[in-house]
Amino acid sequence: MGLKIAVIGGGSVYTPELVEGFLAYVDELPVEELCLMDINRERLEIVGGLAERMVRANGDPFRITRTLCRAEALEGADFVVAQIRVGGMAARALDEGIPPRFGVVGQETTGPGGFAKALRTIPVMLELARDMEKLCPNTFLINFTNPSGVVTEALLRYSQVKVLGLCNVPIGLKHLIAHWLRVDPREIELDYVGLNHLSWVCGVRCAGEDVFPQVLARALEEARQGRFPFSPELLETMQMIPSSYLRYYYHPDEVLAEQKAAGHTRAEEVQAIDAELLKIYSDPLLAQKPAFLEKRGGAHYSTAAVALISAVYNDKGEVHIVNVRNQGAVPDLPEHVVVEVPARVDHQGARPLPCRPLPPAIRGLIQAVKAYEELTVEAAVTGDERLALQALLVHPLVPSFAVAQRLWEALKEAHRPYLPQFFRAP
Repeated sequence: MGLKIAVIGGGSVYTPELVEGFLAYVDELPVEELCLMDINRERLEIVGGLAERMVRANGDPFRITRTLCRAEALEGADFVVAQIRVGGMAARALDEGIPPRFGVVGQETTGPGGFAKALRTIPVMLELARDMEKLCPNTFLINFTNPSGVVTEALLRYSQVKVLGLCNVPIGLKHLIAHWLRVDPREIELDYVGLNHLSWVCGVRCAGEDVFPQVLARALEEARQGRFPFSPELLETMQMIPSSYLRYYYHPDEVLAEQKAAGHTRAEEVQAIDAELLKIYSDPLLAQKPAFLEKRGGAHYSTAAVALISAVYNDKGEVHIVNVRNQGAVPDLPEHVVVEVPARVDHQGARPLPCRPLPPAIRGLIQAVKAYEELTVEAAVTGDERLALQALLVHPLVPSFAVAQRLWEALKEAHRPYLPQFFRAP
C-alpha cells in the first residue's frame, strides 16, 4: 500500500515545488496520495489544480486530493509536512514594518518580527500536534513553518509528535559550495553548527578531503566582488562562513538603513509576487512549476523535504542538517533545546552528530539567541507578558528595556486577533 503525505498549508505558492520533488522521487518513495489541506479555499483550488496537472503530465504516479478539513488530511497520513503562515502576509508586513519604528531591524523570522511570528504560530502548531496525536500518532511531522527552530522546540517540549524541523538554508549553502567547487552536492559534507537562521559553516569536506581553505578563499573572492552578503574583512576575521541571516546581527545598521530607504517591506514585495504566481498557476494549460517561482525564494525546498522523508522511510542512515533536540551534540547548550546541526536520519528519526565546543567568536551570540528562543516558547504557550518582555530584552537586536517595552506593546496590539493567550480576562 502506498504512502499518504499530508501537506498542511497546501495552498502555499511553494507547493508546486514540493510536488515536483515527490515526482522526482517516485522510484524510492511509493506515494499514493498527496493531500493538500488549507484554510483558504481559493488558493487551495488554484494551487491544487496546478498540482493535479503536474502529476497528470508525469503519468499519474500518485493522486492529488484537496481538503479544508485538517482532520481529513491527517487521517491515515504517513508523513505530514507543515508550511503554514498564521495571519498571512498582512501579519508578516507588520512583523517587518513595526520594529524599524523603534530603531530595530524588521525581519519575519529574526528579532522582534520573528518573536511576534512565533507567538502567533506556536499555539496553532500545537493544535496540529494534538490532532496528530489522536489521528496519526506514529507519523513524522516535517516542519517548514517559520521560525522553524523555535516552532520545532515548542512541538518537542509540549507534544508527543515526532517532529523534524527543516530549513532550506543549509542545503542552499551546500549547493552553493558544490557550485564553487564544480562537484555534485552529494560529495559535500559541512561542519555546520548553530540555530535556525543563526548558523555557520566551520569546515567543508569533498569526497572526504578537507577543502575548507579553498572554500573560504572563494567566499572571500565573492565578497570582494560584491556577490556575498558579508564583507571580505568580516569573513577574514571570523574564519567561518556565516549563513545569510547573520547579516542582521553583524550589519544591523546597514540593514536598518536599507529597510528605511526602501519605503516598503519585503512582505509587500512578496504579496505582489504571490498574486502574480497565483495568476500564472490558474492557467489551465500550465502543467509544470513556472520559472517565476524562483523570485519567491526558497531554493532547494523540495529537495530538502523529500530527501529527508526518503531518508526516514527508507531507513537510509544519511546525514541531513535539521532542527533537532540537542541531546548533548552542542556541549555549550542545554540538552533539551533545539539546534540546527548535521544528524543521522533513519526510520527512527534524527540523531544529532557530536559537534566540537562552540568557538568563543560565536558561542555568546548562540547562547543569547537560544535563551531568547526558550523564553519565546514559554511566553507563547503561557501568555505570560513578563516572559514575553524577558524574551525581547535578552535578544541581541533589542538595545534596551525601554525599546523592548514599546516593541511589546506595539506588536501585541497589532497582532491582537492572533494572540488570545495575552488577552484573557483576569
